Amino acid sequence: MAEPTNTPMPTAPPTPRSTSPALGATRPGNTLGPPKHIGIPTSTSLSVLGGPTGSKPVVLHIGDPVKYNPETYMEFVGQFEVVRPSVDERQRPAFIQALREKRWGDFSAIFRPFWGTGGEMGNWDAELISLLPDSVRVFASAGTGFDWADTQLLGEKGIVYCNGGLAAAEAVSDFALAMIISTFRVLPYLISSAATADSFQTCHANATAQSHNLRGRVLGLVGLGNIGQQIALKCSAAFGMDIAYYDVERKPPALETRLRARYANSLEQLARQSDCIVLCAPGGAGQIINSESLRWFRPGARLVNIARGSLVDDEAVADALEQGWLSNVALDVHTTEPNVHPKLLALAGTKALLTCHNAGGTVETHIGFEELAMRNIMAVLAGGQAITPVNTRWLSGNATS
Repeated sequence: MAEPTNTPMPTAPPTPRSTSPALGATRPGNTLGPPKHIGIPTSTSLSVLGGPTGSKPVVLHIGDPVKYNPETYMEFVGQFEVVRPSVDERQRPAFIQALREKRWGDFSAIFRPFWGTGGEMGNWDAELISLLPDSVRVFASAGTGFDWADTQLLGEKGIVYCNGGLAAAEAVSDFALAMIISTFRVLPYLISSAATADSFQTCHANATAQSHNLRGRVLGLVGLGNIGQQIALKCSAAFGMDIAYYDVERKPPALETRLRARYANSLEQLARQSDCIVLCAPGGAGQIINSESLRWFRPGARLVNIARGSLVDDEAVADALEQGWLSNVALDVHTTEPNVHPKLLALAGTKALLTCHNAGGTVETHIGFEELAMRNIMAVLAGGQAITPVNTRWLSGNATS
């Protein structure tokens, strides 16, 4: 494996150099050929702006080395001085001390290509953000959710935060379709009933009365971003579902027409007309599914959550299932991960499909996370626009949006 030029600043203690795949390296687990990065630019046409003395801008790389995109990474290290702190340096007390000492100098960007590593310092709150040098202009991270980072505070400091939602949209929307189908075709009951001959026969005789086709049913999407839009397109085209949505900002009429989606003015209005509600909203929306909002649901309605566990009161959902107010749910995310609410676990073989925060978890998603994070940084530091910014409304005047 070739070693990239991850040279630490002169004031820093020795930092292990990361290993990344050499040019032409194969992508683990990917035997289907290179994935298509939907909507991710594959080139940066602008010249990268240098540091104060014309040197390369410094990028702070937190987390594991790049694994899947060696060609882009070679382009990346050609434009920037990439510094990757060790695991020990990334622990919160040590990380804070390093920022106070300006160990990595006046770096221009923060690069986190994997959601599973690079978070050792904990939440990016006021304590961490206040210690960032004024030179930082962009924070690009893997993952769709960003509830661990105060994106408003980053924006007010002039730092554009970019997530990896675009890279995950394909995988999450595909997974959501499977979960939607499971709620209409009572898959938890069908799967658990195959365990014995008696339960098999009973299920074969009784499941039909609980199962429904998807065509003509109203699918209510809470949030119509990249993921919500792909769910809308797929469910409308493949299953003939009637699409409704609620979002804090109504989408342009042309997009509504293309998606065949109609707008609901409130979550209550959406819930009252939907046969199945799918949560595609960010965690910052707060707990929107609780005992009060569940009363807006149609009797026998269904709930799918592929967004954030914090959006849902698990106990209230379990109660609604037990009472028959909800017929089925499919939940990929949970309030107290990695623990799942015991009342929901008790319903896993009948009315609840429970998975382990897997919706975006494909090799192709991780390839896209890496690529997108690098492309975001290259775009912003070249003086262009970020590809997937999430905090533009809070950006101060000295940041690119």
